[in-house]
Amino acid sequence: MLNQFQQTLKIGDLRSKLLFTLMMLLVFRVGAHIPVPGINTEALQQLLQGQLFGFFDIISGGAFKRFSVFAMSITPYINASIIMQLLTVVVPRLEELNKEGQEGKKKIAQYTRYGTVVLAFIQAIGMSIALGRSGAIANPGLGSYLLIAVSLTAGTAMLMWIGEMITERGIGNGISLIIFCGIAARIPSQIAGVGQEVSSGMAGYFQVVLLLIVVLVVIAAVVAMNEGQRRLPIQYAKRVVGRRMYGGQSTFLPLKVNAAGVIPIIFAMSLGMFPATIGSWMSPTSGFNTFINTYFNQSDLLYNVFYAALIIFFTYFYVAIIFNPLDVADNIKKNGGFVPGIRPGRPTAEYIDRVLSRLTLAGGIFLALIAVLPNIVIAITGIKSLWFGGTALLILVGVALDTMKQVESHLLLRSYQGFVK
Repeated sequence: MLNQFQQTLKIGDLRSKLLFTLMMLLVFRVGAHIPVPGINTEALQQLLQGQLFGFFDIISGGAFKRFSVFAMSITPYINASIIMQLLTVVVPRLEELNKEGQEGKKKIAQYTRYGTVVLAFIQAIGMSIALGRSGAIANPGLGSYLLIAVSLTAGTAMLMWIGEMITERGIGNGISLIIFCGIAARIPSQIAGVGQEVSSGMAGYFQVVLLLIVVLVVIAAVVAMNEGQRRLPIQYAKRVVGRRMYGGQSTFLPLKVNAAGVIPIIFAMSLGMFPATIGSWMSPTSGFNTFINTYFNQSDLLYNVFYAALIIFFTYFYVAIIFNPLDVADNIKKNGGFVPGIRPGRPTAEYIDRVLSRLTLAGGIFLALIAVLPNIVIAITGIKSLWFGGTALLILVGVALDTMKQVESHLLLRSYQGFVK
């Protein structure tokens, strides 16, 4: 792998993309330490208690705990993307735009940006009011609320821009890499927290070893599932063009078990934290917050069932967006191909859809199990300082694999050996 990394640095274009990506992520890390003005940090620390807030802090790279300008992270953009994808199915005009190719997708992306700013401002206003009620604002008032809301909204807009720039001019998916970077930045403090629990006697070495084994199993399972695929055989009929005969060869259509990648996890994570966000707008002693703190934590059965259901739903939802069996079947038919034993056209599309649905179900259940399994183990071991659950592991491993594959494709394009053998 060291040799492949050296080859990567030798390619000017790829080296520029990597450096640009690293510079953008560095801007994100610097911004995570720029505090929002007018915040009483001591009162804020008392307010931000609970596992959901702890996990929110992890994905923001510590920005939420510091209440920096990037405190809301990229979640408003994710929520806006979910809403826009749903609207493309419901609203005919948006559905037409989605089918108009690159220009239509650019227009939808523009609407998503507008929606992100609106959602970010609404969420920021709610957080400002909640902070004012809890005494976390030094001088509460309309001016302070607006200043905090504008600062947080600007931070989210900045992250959205960074993510899009990485996707266009860097390596990997920008939004996923921002979340990846935030989670990775919190790993040292999470490990230190576990060490403190062990040294204080709150957790034993057996619990730590058990948790470590689960982490390694999760990583291995995610890698195996991301590489797993079902190969549908495709046979091409022979045809004569001029004096030459073409076709007649056999190939296959690869259908990935986990075609959606980490996107369902990110979507479910964003919606899973929505109740805690609503609760932050209310009094800490309200009935809603009492319910959230009691039943909506990572060790509770209700939360894990709800979270698993969201993951399975978004797995189907996202696969339906990125993969159209009818288009694939039409392309196969136009090129003179067919699936042995299946008629070309719509019967082939129905067959592909049937196989894909089974694979998606298996992939969704796998993602859900991996996401909630470490939460259950954490509840059993009693290591309460570790909010580094299955979701974080799935995102870390999934984004790392996707980014490595993008780098590998650049290397293979230039006849170099890739990372993944």
